[in-house]
Amino acid sequence: MKKYDGLYIFAGQAKDDVLESQITKAVAEVTRLGGNILAQEVLGKRTFARPMGKRESGVYVQVRFELDPEKVRELVNRYRIVEEVFRVQILAVDERREAVLAAQREAAAQRAAANAQKEAEAAEAAPAE
Repeated sequence: MKKYDGLYIFAGQAKDDVLESQITKAVAEVTRLGGNILAQEVLGKRTFARPMGKRESGVYVQVRFELDPEKVRELVNRYRIVEEVFRVQILAVDERREAVLAAQREAAAQRAAANAQKEAEAAEAAPAE
C-alpha cells in the first residue's frame, strides 16, 4: 500500500451536515477499495479563479490515505460517477520528501526553542529598571 494525498472539491452549499455526509461518501470509496484513511482536513470554501461548469466556488477537502497503487485508477473513475465530488486530484506522497520536510520542521522548532531560551536568559541577566 502506498500513501496518497487527495484534494476533493465539493460543489454546492457549505452546510456542515451536508458536507459531512458528502465527505463520508467520498472517503467510503477509498475504504471500499481496501484503503485506509490516515487524515482529513476541511480547507474551507474558496472561490474559483474562473467559473467551472457554471459554479463559482467549492469546498476543498484534503484527505491522506493508503491504497494499493493498482486501484487508484478505479478510484478516480468511481469519483466521476459520484455527483457530490465536483473535482478530485490524487497525488502520490513522496516519502523521502516528507522525511526531509519533517526534519526541517524539527530543526526549526529546536532553533526557536533555543532562541526563546537565550532571550529569557538575557532578560533575566539585564538589570531591572
